[in-house]
Amino acid sequence: MEMRRKQPIGVELVKREIVTEGDIEKALDYQRKNPNMKLGDILYELEVCDPNKLIEAIGEILGTKGILLTSNIITININDYISADIAKKNQAVPFDIVNGKIKVCFPNTVNTQQMNEVRLLLLNKGLVMEPYITFEQQIKKALKSLDGEVTSDITMAGNNDSVSITELVDSIIKTGMERRASDIHIEPQENELRIRYRIDGELYTAAIIKKEKQAQVIGRLKAISNMHQEKQESQDGRILLYDDYNIRVSSQPNVYGEKFVLRLLKKNADVRSIFELGYPGDDQSVRKSFNKRNSITIIAAPTGEGKTTTLYSLVDYLNRPEINITTIEDPVEIRIPGLNQIEIGPKATFSGSLRTVLRQDPDIILLGEIRDLETAEIAVQAGQTGHYVLSTIHTIDSIEVINRLRKMGVSDYDIGSILATSVSQRLVRRICPKCKREREFNETEKEVITKIMNKYGENVELENLKTYDAVGCDYCNNTGYYGRIGIFEILNITDNIKELIVQSASSIEIRKKALEEGYRPLAIDGINKVLKGMTTLEELNNKILMY
Repeated sequence: MEMRRKQPIGVELVKREIVTEGDIEKALDYQRKNPNMKLGDILYELEVCDPNKLIEAIGEILGTKGILLTSNIITININDYISADIAKKNQAVPFDIVNGKIKVCFPNTVNTQQMNEVRLLLLNKGLVMEPYITFEQQIKKALKSLDGEVTSDITMAGNNDSVSITELVDSIIKTGMERRASDIHIEPQENELRIRYRIDGELYTAAIIKKEKQAQVIGRLKAISNMHQEKQESQDGRILLYDDYNIRVSSQPNVYGEKFVLRLLKKNADVRSIFELGYPGDDQSVRKSFNKRNSITIIAAPTGEGKTTTLYSLVDYLNRPEINITTIEDPVEIRIPGLNQIEIGPKATFSGSLRTVLRQDPDIILLGEIRDLETAEIAVQAGQTGHYVLSTIHTIDSIEVINRLRKMGVSDYDIGSILATSVSQRLVRRICPKCKREREFNETEKEVITKIMNKYGENVELENLKTYDAVGCDYCNNTGYYGRIGIFEILNITDNIKELIVQSASSIEIRKKALEEGYRPLAIDGINKVLKGMTTLEELNNKILMY
């Protein structure tokens, strides 16, 4: 943060007892390694004092107002007042408006040219600008949401009457493919049609299209998805116009029209190895957990956390010419050579298809999901008759798999006799390799990591380890992250745990015994990936809420 002052900012802050001389020495040492960072931003990053008091004091020193720009402070849509290009060019974040005065945050109050440009633009809208300052990191974080929030090609096409609806819808879909989106959300709002992409698990606004084109866009989507045009109700369809993608489409009426979600599935996507996904351990430990017969392995996680991808990787890992592997899926997302893959349709159910598959002499059965008691009981029978069943279930962790099966109505005896391994997983974003910035762990991070690792008997030495900040660049769409990696917890059902299950022991008792026998929760694998520089503690905490 660049500042105009008579005395060094550090001296002023020490005088006001905001920081100590020792804190300033730490900050200056940090600045030698990161010469582009200003002292105020470094003190904020090192967490040596209350950030509210720090920014307020810096504001007073500069003769303006300082504020901590948290997400709840931003009460307005930035794009309603200045464009994304202007906001990024001038590092300006409008965050509130009261009685014709609009509050705007900057990381640098010295550059009057930047401030004046924004001031004049707002004045032309009849608004008086009230400037504030904040930390540069918070400005960048607020502006990250604008990267891609208005994708110029789509927005221009959506608001240009000379562009056909066919070209507009094609542009929306192809741009999503180019930006690695897993889903495209097309959402009617009161006065506009909003387009959002889900990239690496996060939703980003891609474009705002004028309301008048909503009916035409929806009509085109229904046409290419083989949906009924006249029906104003929930429908499912598919788009098969793109060679490399099989696009699943879902529509749902809301108060402003019909919302569409397009799931982008690559037809010939390569199956990633189980270790590439982030699975902990080595070849021997994977074979110990998964190379079994007469049993069931279940992958547990909420929707969108990569369960199916892990199943595919496991099946690919186990696939050999002498083994007959059959999958029952809804839908078949990746086609793997050598497998017999069955897709659930309107006239086929998981349970019905599973009964048929059992007559096809399978060695391994991949069952997309255990949804009800009927499917669970047939899966249990399959395991008890010499097959190895791999499936998924929706629940929060690997131990709760046992309770989920109990609630479905599966007996404790069957669970104890047939469940071999349960795995819980989450996906966290990988730190971008192009723009990540190395630094030391701060005291708060050290305390959190040490406390959690010690709780589960894991020793960790942080003194010589580094972590990274998510900065943002063109490669990662200025998010600071690129791609995702799994964090896992594995519960191998030992004889002792089988006995507890059969005795109807509670999940608390089972967890206690599992911890004694080597089970570790998601947080441990997550922290290990933070220590290896794969992700950040902030991203991990956003996913599993550790502190």
